[in-house]
Amino acid sequence: MNKKNMRRVSILVTAQTLGNLEKLAAISGYHEIGRVVDKLVREKMISLNPQERSKQNEQFENLYRKH
Repeated sequence: MNKKNMRRVSILVTAQTLGNLEKLAAISGYHEIGRVVDKLVREKMISLNPQERSKQNEQFENLYRKH
């Protein structure tokens, strides 16, 4: 497992949320619920700031076009 600047956190969730996190982990092929939390937070931050996302897409497209 590649550890990239990881931190340990403890969260309190309902039984239903835990079940949903476990389902998402299984669907995504993750072995840890923390990776699901990372993915959900990343997606939420992107959706909250669509302007930044389009800047990232533009940078990626410019980089891709150069090669």
